[in-house]
Amino acid sequence: MYPFSFTKAAHTRAALDAGRRGGRYIAGGTTLVDLMRETVERPDTLVDISALPLRDVTVTERGGLRIGALVRMAEAAAHPKVRTLYPVVSQALELSASAQLRNMATIGGNIMQRTRCTYFRDVTAACNKREPGTGCAALEGFNRSHAILGTSKSCVATHPSDVAVAFAALEATVHLLGPAGRRSVAFADFLLNPGDTPNREQALLKGELITAVEIPAHPRPLRSGYLKVRDRQSYEFALTSAAVALHIRGGVIREAKVAAGGVGTVPWTLPAVEGALIGERPSDRLWAEAARHAADGAHPLKHNRFKTELLKRTVERQQRIVGGGK
Repeated sequence: MYPFSFTKAAHTRAALDAGRRGGRYIAGGTTLVDLMRETVERPDTLVDISALPLRDVTVTERGGLRIGALVRMAEAAAHPKVRTLYPVVSQALELSASAQLRNMATIGGNIMQRTRCTYFRDVTAACNKREPGTGCAALEGFNRSHAILGTSKSCVATHPSDVAVAFAALEATVHLLGPAGRRSVAFADFLLNPGDTPNREQALLKGELITAVEIPAHPRPLRSGYLKVRDRQSYEFALTSAAVALHIRGGVIREAKVAAGGVGTVPWTLPAVEGALIGERPSDRLWAEAARHAADGAHPLKHNRFKTELLKRTVERQQRIVGGGK
């Protein structure tokens, strides 16, 4: 770990001032500190924002849900409103990391976490995300855990967050505060595909701070849930995952939201799957037909070709769990 200075922000203005000068924000620190130990991250200054008033979970005027950036993962998962209104969020959080980490890590930090690609974390390996222009060792290396959607010639690393998949499916918004004031970014635009600049991962301006993630109101009743497929059942990242939310009225699917994790460079929304569901009646046949579109546009690598079929089966299974059928 390289030397760094540490400051604790007592209020929002102090945090923004430090961020404008190049300080890196830290709260739970469950990802950043690991990367610093591995010398992947080498910040000069850390700004502790854990004292800022960003710990509320509130229902919005229109019936959505706003989750403060400093709400702990465990607190968000257990919150009655989260569990009642959006079980997909609770389930995604509860299937993440370990109990100890969920008690420390925050919602804002979770969606900011960086990839678990082994080549990114090995400072001796070529990695465009860590050092632009050096290449991507995963392209010709062992790439079983890597992405099949949203990839480029520069990067094939997956985004590791589970709850980000739920937020993407539910069309959440990220609220930001920076030196220039407040702004909001659609979750689909907040996390960036690698393209030719894989080192730029979020649509953040210098010194900006995440204040909350807001889920918009969706038609009721809304059935939702999260399924995570992994090599082991504890403290493991997804090979594939599926977040599904369905509004079913009069026996017909009126609205469908589906996103996948473990397979994309960002949480991957599946509009073709959603389009195949809307206006139809739940049935095993429908789930299978819709899930065939889950891997549209996939570009598998040498060791992760299995993810194409696994993704389809994961989406099909979770649709059936959430929507039922015959």
